[in-house]
Amino acid sequence: MSQTTYDALVIGSGAAGSFAAKELTAQGLSVLLLEAGPAVSQKDFDPARKKQPASSINIWERARATVKGQPIQARAAFFTERFSHFFVNDRKNPYTTPKDAPFLWIRGRQGGGRLHSFGRVLLRWTDDDFKIQSRTGKGMDWPVGYDELAPFYDEVEACLGLYGNPDGVETLPDGIYAHPAKLTPAEQIFKSEVEGRWPQRHVVSWRYIAPDPERTPKPLREALATGRLTIRHDAIVRRIATDEQGTRATGAEFIDRVTGKVETVRAAFVVLSASPIESVRLLLNSASARHPEGLGNSSGALGRYFMDQLPCLAFGSFSKAKGWAVDDSAPTDPFYNPSGGIFVPRFGAGDAGRGDFDYQGSIGRAPTPDSEPARLAFFGFGRMLPYADNRITLNARRKDAWGIPVPHIRCVMGEEEHALLRQQEEALVEMVRDVGGDLEFIGSPIGLREMGRGAFPDADPFSRLMFRKWFRKTMCMGAAIHETGGARMGDDPRNSVLNPYNQLWGVPNVIVTDASAFPGSGIAGTTLTVMALTVRACRRLVHQH
Repeated sequence: MSQTTYDALVIGSGAAGSFAAKELTAQGLSVLLLEAGPAVSQKDFDPARKKQPASSINIWERARATVKGQPIQARAAFFTERFSHFFVNDRKNPYTTPKDAPFLWIRGRQGGGRLHSFGRVLLRWTDDDFKIQSRTGKGMDWPVGYDELAPFYDEVEACLGLYGNPDGVETLPDGIYAHPAKLTPAEQIFKSEVEGRWPQRHVVSWRYIAPDPERTPKPLREALATGRLTIRHDAIVRRIATDEQGTRATGAEFIDRVTGKVETVRAAFVVLSASPIESVRLLLNSASARHPEGLGNSSGALGRYFMDQLPCLAFGSFSKAKGWAVDDSAPTDPFYNPSGGIFVPRFGAGDAGRGDFDYQGSIGRAPTPDSEPARLAFFGFGRMLPYADNRITLNARRKDAWGIPVPHIRCVMGEEEHALLRQQEEALVEMVRDVGGDLEFIGSPIGLREMGRGAFPDADPFSRLMFRKWFRKTMCMGAAIHETGGARMGDDPRNSVLNPYNQLWGVPNVIVTDASAFPGSGIAGTTLTVMALTVRACRRLVHQH
């Protein structure tokens, strides 16, 4: 392989890497994609793995995964053994944090990355997210706005075939939907109650993609179909190489995950799309005489301004609806549960409770007797401001199973985040209660608050005890799994790592297109914006040359 010089090298095969491969091969380039984990096949989606958990808390599934080497991954809010092979082994892939600032790094290493385990919800951002400094006087505006990204959102949505509905909500732009999405009867009642009481609040269906029966993500399949894509699995990249002047990347060094052999590959362009923490770690580990503080770190901003969204979790019941219903919007999948649910976008400007947060949830989708109130669950996401001392650095004293220094992750809420998270919780509690819902608990990094019957009232006492004991370890920063920043894009090379087209300042044949490029955290899922930015950056890179 070291004798071939490819037109482009793509590192990572998830949301960003799969669209990079699709765009670059469509432009006629020969592409080598390096993926740190194994290939996936139909056997990884065995329907026999689809079992009901022993309890709603699934404490035993988490315990078994912990014993097998996944003590961090097992803390993901919606972890299940069915997906355990789509999460890393934490013993082989350690990281460190400050003792008083835990961070959950939930990740997967396999063909397709976290596309096999994410919620498949794909939402557009708005200039409320991109123009954060203009709105708040803090942070930094993105060097790209909604109008410029909209055509790329269109392309990605058209490619993937989303389920969704045009809702006409100002704070959540409509996209291109191939199929309608349904609400359950309970969700329809909730929507009517909320929108009737608060005209600036909206309850809409998820905008999502269904599980792909082909299992290999569609953009990767399209790239492979060109004949111009080569994929090397089990290739753990440890360093991006540059020429003697340090102004151009020449390729990368990687370690074969199975054999331990070190290999070198050459390429004219490098697209880094390994996920925020991994991409920053790789740039830092690519230090050289010309780049002593890490590749592309002339500003000193590399690793800094790291963020996640502010998480909160709430469960309860909705007495105005009984039982449950199956959403048949999308075809039934033998491995995955049905998708779908409700989304409450950022409240409109005229709402007294307006804040930089939103809620994703479901009502009346969990199996419940027809005589019982419908079950409800919500996960809230709030904005985190970028702080220079929230950063990713290398811990030279700790190495992973392949001898690469591990990342040290600091992601700490400031006063603004604490205040916003309290507002985020109170707005949800008020909204649910005022339309006839009963919460059993709401919790976040600021603590667990039980109400009424308490958390998981029908679970056994031991599981409830363990839930309370472990809650702070599962609902800390990182729990939103929407991490961003660390290699932010900007207009000025003095305070950013990437230019407005995701190119490293000073090393323009390297682009970074995962969410490490984000100057702000946003409040909706990051995946659709990652995909759109990737298409835009790759197209620009090719047209420049």
